[in-house]
Amino acid sequence: MTPAEKATAAKLKRFRDGGTLRILDLFSGCGGLSLGFHSAGFEVSASVEFDPDAARSHGLNFHPEDPRHHVSHDITKTTPSSLCDELELGAPNLAFDVIVGGPPCQAFARVGRSKLREVADHPEAFRHDPRARLYIEYLKYVTECAPLAVVMENVPDMLNHGGHNLAAEICEVLEAKGYVCGYSILNAAFFGVPQMRERMILLAVRQELTDQISFPAPTHAIDLPSGYDGSRAVALKLLASMREPDVRYKAQPRPATGLPSAVTAEEALKDLPIILAQESLANGTLKRGARRFDAEVPYDGYDRQSSYGRLMREWKGFEGGRGIIDHVIRYLPRDYPLFARLKAGDEYPQALSMAETMFEEALAKAREAGRGLVENGAEWTSLRAKIVPPYDPGKFPNKWRKMEPDKPSRTLLAHLGKDSYTHIHYDSEQARTISVREAARLQSFPDGFRFSGTMNPAFRQIGNAVPPLLAKAIGTHLLGMMAAGIAKPNPMRIVGGQV
Repeated sequence: MTPAEKATAAKLKRFRDGGTLRILDLFSGCGGLSLGFHSAGFEVSASVEFDPDAARSHGLNFHPEDPRHHVSHDITKTTPSSLCDELELGAPNLAFDVIVGGPPCQAFARVGRSKLREVADHPEAFRHDPRARLYIEYLKYVTECAPLAVVMENVPDMLNHGGHNLAAEICEVLEAKGYVCGYSILNAAFFGVPQMRERMILLAVRQELTDQISFPAPTHAIDLPSGYDGSRAVALKLLASMREPDVRYKAQPRPATGLPSAVTAEEALKDLPIILAQESLANGTLKRGARRFDAEVPYDGYDRQSSYGRLMREWKGFEGGRGIIDHVIRYLPRDYPLFARLKAGDEYPQALSMAETMFEEALAKAREAGRGLVENGAEWTSLRAKIVPPYDPGKFPNKWRKMEPDKPSRTLLAHLGKDSYTHIHYDSEQARTISVREAARLQSFPDGFRFSGTMNPAFRQIGNAVPPLLAKAIGTHLLGMMAAGIAKPNPMRIVGGQV
């Protein structure tokens, strides 16, 4: 047997004997995939993450007592051997059973990206965007670590990147290494996450364990807005144009009849402490400056909890305490009165129109008081700047959105770390953008999950993460597939004489 075959046989035996499957999380971020897989019954053995705050968050949550796990790593400079040596995990091909992770998705976005010409064995093809070659590093880890299964997560556009279906091309590489592969587009709202978030999920399992890939069935039902169907159609356009369908692609299973409705924003947030932005501004408790997680807000929402809120408070190993330290919001004094007037579902064009109305009201009030404000004069301009946002509605039609309480939120993005206007709280009395903890709730991070750094890094970590409940559904399903393969050995799937 080759070293890889010996490693595979040893890990299959360990799994058959009841050993817990150990995961390596690449491009781990703060640990959304890790948390989901941990809750599904996997052991989080190690991670690789470049961002120091995210790496520290991952370590604090999964290896709080071992500072070696709190350190960031550059995957282009950190080999599997050096990682295993640093963490004293032994040989890379024996240390991990499953590799999970999502190479940075920016390289696969439709807008403004160069066309990829070749894949896998030709790194020079990625000179147009160095981030696009990071998935090559991911595949190098697969080669050296020889996992029993591989999970890759990314944006749906990965299926149509410059005329390439990168998911299919990655599958070809993995199939040559002895894996059975499949990929799909899953929406987190179908799996109990209070957010409509589309992700491409690729699963690869050793051929010794299965001959067909499937994906988890939805646990919740929802009719997605038309915009999601349109975006999915663009991602699937290349697949649809093929003469013969790619059998590796699996459409997301349809929800069964009688499933509960998707978790709404209100169900996700209503038990969290109320923050009245305008009142906090007036009494001086909300000020300009960095938002650190050093002030605990008492949790008082037991009588307002939904079943989802209770899950976020009672998640095993990540239970919420008596207080919350990251329930902090942005300092946006110009916009709080405007937020209060917006209707649920309003976006930036409606916000700008309302701001113009508010400006006209302020002008009328000033003139009634005898102030002669001349149009475009200094005082007129100053008053306008205090009320009307300066953004061009033609360029930023979706820059703002007031959440609808009776629906899951729209997709959280990494630029929550810059403005948060895409998620204005649905409660007009609170009149603000969401807090860090509310963003975590919408991603399905439990209240006991800790984020390193200050407000902006925490928002970025949350926006970049895979929702843990979606990850748990994937991990639970994958574990079932692998366990079935062990329980029902196929004589055609043999490595080195061992099933």
